[in-house]
Amino acid sequence: MNQPNQTPSPKRILLAGVFGPFGVDDEFGRKENIMELFHNQVTREQGLASFRFQHRSFGLYFLAENLNADVTVLDFPSLERFKEEIVLDYDAVGISFITPNFVKAQEMAKLTRILAPHTEIILGGHGAAVEGVEDSIDCDHVVKGEGIAWLRQYVGQDVSDPIVHPVLQSTEKTRIFGVPVPGQSASLLVPGVGCVNACRFCSTSHFFGRAYTPYLATGRELFEACCHIADVRKTEEFFVMDENFLKDKKRALELLAEMEANERFFEFEIFSSAEAILDFGLDNLERLGVNFVWIGVESGSTASNYQKNEGVDAKALVKQLRNRGILVLASGILCHEDHTPANIRKDIDFMVELEADLVQFMLLIPLPVTALYAQMKRDGLLREDLPLEEWHGQKELSYRHPTFRGGEPERWIKKAFVADYETNGSSMLRVIDTTLRGVRRLRAKASVEPALIARKRRMEKRLREWGIMTAVIRRHPVNDAERSRAEQLDLQINLTLNYSRVDGVKKLAARGLSTLWSWRLKAVGDHMQPDTIYTRYPVGVRNGYVTKTRLSDHCAVASDVLSHVG
Repeated sequence: MNQPNQTPSPKRILLAGVFGPFGVDDEFGRKENIMELFHNQVTREQGLASFRFQHRSFGLYFLAENLNADVTVLDFPSLERFKEEIVLDYDAVGISFITPNFVKAQEMAKLTRILAPHTEIILGGHGAAVEGVEDSIDCDHVVKGEGIAWLRQYVGQDVSDPIVHPVLQSTEKTRIFGVPVPGQSASLLVPGVGCVNACRFCSTSHFFGRAYTPYLATGRELFEACCHIADVRKTEEFFVMDENFLKDKKRALELLAEMEANERFFEFEIFSSAEAILDFGLDNLERLGVNFVWIGVESGSTASNYQKNEGVDAKALVKQLRNRGILVLASGILCHEDHTPANIRKDIDFMVELEADLVQFMLLIPLPVTALYAQMKRDGLLREDLPLEEWHGQKELSYRHPTFRGGEPERWIKKAFVADYETNGSSMLRVIDTTLRGVRRLRAKASVEPALIARKRRMEKRLREWGIMTAVIRRHPVNDAERSRAEQLDLQINLTLNYSRVDGVKKLAARGLSTLWSWRLKAVGDHMQPDTIYTRYPVGVRNGYVTKTRLSDHCAVASDVLSHVG
């Protein structure tokens, strides 16, 4: 007798990030590779004043929302927690990792083979670009580049299904000087992946084929996604995870038009190149609601810089942005091939003199799949002896530099962070200063534009919330100059907003919390380990915003370009 056709059961997929603990020297990792972006690479020498927060492994949740399968996400597990999960009869486990976590991914694959021999192993994330990863880590598949399309094919799903954007907060455990940041954290918004600028060192651009794959292709789609996510999370603020958001000027202007037409105004924290900012226009930035921008300044030297910065007066741009109340994070690269002890000081001074709110310093690291990596390999300069755990950009160089040896790169990067802190004060002080400038500008402008009225109201609220931190800075300054600046800022804020009795109580509370935090740092150190996050995505249950964008056309282009990289 013929058996009736049966629909195959949906695949059971486990998507996992690498295991902790993080930021410790052990057989699997290094103490510099902590799971806090700013404390690791931006405010790392600011001690008590450092910005403390963590990000989830966003890509895992994006994949889970977009698969027609029974998916579990296990973020920041311990090794024991991973072993407990892997034995639960999954069809496949996807392990996402970056290059410095190569050994952790290797250990997780080995344990999977032992504990769940019938489970297929899929490697993804930027670590999948490591040369010979298929031979070094026991696995069944390696996904390089955009992963949604690949996994949809793997589970038998139509690749061209619309993208589902997850509803996620951007940060966890946010605190500065030990004081929790009030209110909801910004929501995550990922308009797309990749960047066409293709700077030779940029692993993100090269990993996605030096092309851009949009998930939210139009301003209308961006606006609708923002509305949905804001309604769910009850916050109008978004951290935009897009390598160069303003590069698609047309889409950004469409988003602005939608906001103005519907009189619903959001706030955005973005990444953007300087040339894209100037092309979009600073007035448009204000109206769009941008309150933070991360700019790749890279270097003050023409020889060490990139086409995206040609003709840009970085110092003038930073000042103009801050005067409009837009916080600036300027990133710089140290130990370029042409750097020497003499000219590297000039580049450090250049970055410090920008007076940005925050400064990122990273060592030049030729990561796999980048043009820089290919060049270094051709020239025989890659340090094959350096364990991949050290390829994190905060201590050692992964190539042989003509001048710097041994521990010199680590000493220079520490000098750079210290110079910025001691010269410009804590980033929190600068953030308050920038916000005050923005409030004063908008009050003086007295605009009747709804977008600017909404911006002024939000900026005044933020100034009141952040202004209480002047009392904390005065108690814990890096030097007398910062204490004096904090006192002056406190007076100016009071003249602008008039502190209330409640504000006075909050100041006292903040000072108390900062003191407790300083005791904690002395007693147990400054490590903040992320909590393990377990999230289930049953078949057919999705909570995100369903876009109109389909991946098929974009992925064909990206895959074609990717095949010619490196």
